[in-house]
Amino acid sequence: MISSLAFIDPKAQLGERVTVEPFATVYGDVIIGDGTWIGSGAVIYDGARIGKNCRIFNGASVSAIPQDMKFSGEETTLEIGDNTTVREFATLNRGTRARGKTTIGNNCLLMAYVHVAHDCNVGNNVIIVASSGIAGEVELGDWVTLGGATVVHQFVRIGNHAFLGGGSKVRMDVPPFIKADREPLAFMGLNNVGLERRGFTKEKMHELHEIYRAYYNMGMNGTKALEYIEANFGPTPERDYILQFIKNSERGVIRGR
Repeated sequence: MISSLAFIDPKAQLGERVTVEPFATVYGDVIIGDGTWIGSGAVIYDGARIGKNCRIFNGASVSAIPQDMKFSGEETTLEIGDNTTVREFATLNRGTRARGKTTIGNNCLLMAYVHVAHDCNVGNNVIIVASSGIAGEVELGDWVTLGGATVVHQFVRIGNHAFLGGGSKVRMDVPPFIKADREPLAFMGLNNVGLERRGFTKEKMHELHEIYRAYYNMGMNGTKALEYIEANFGPTPERDYILQFIKNSERGVIRGR
């Protein structure tokens, strides 16, 4: 259903069964997938590519130009996957020449007043709780959860299945599979609840626990800890992902407690 009180540019491409509520605005260079709902007062700017069965609530701003001094009007996009929900007054900016696009995956929940800045890459099944903000060129892996009022510094990476407590200030990379909290942000153990919900076995969680015990709690510096893990733990996808994530970190990873 398209309300007669909505403004939709004739060039916009809307799929089947799309609903646009009164007083929403959809610009011309926009593609919206089948079954998506656009709430009253939402604004979908040029460059938006929205998947199927998404829900964009009232007052959300999707694909507005970046809040970045280097942006000079280049054509860029904001891409949202399928089944993602964007709640009230969230602000999602499109990319700059740095990466050309901001991407948000499938099955995500971005709660009220969340801000996603230019050129971010947000994975699948991510939850960002209300009033959180992520700065430009941040990377969030799959199944990441950011507690309410979390702020993430530019260029930070957060690994798959990480859980961050509310009010976190994230200045360094956060490795996968863990919980992080306190100020300054610190490793607080495995994300046990999240991993159990996603079908990780007790044996796999024990492996992850021992890897992080070696990295954080055995008194070695980072280089020595990585060498120890590589020598003493057999290769698995999870072990290799942890090693590569830490080795590839440009900002460094968060400390232990």
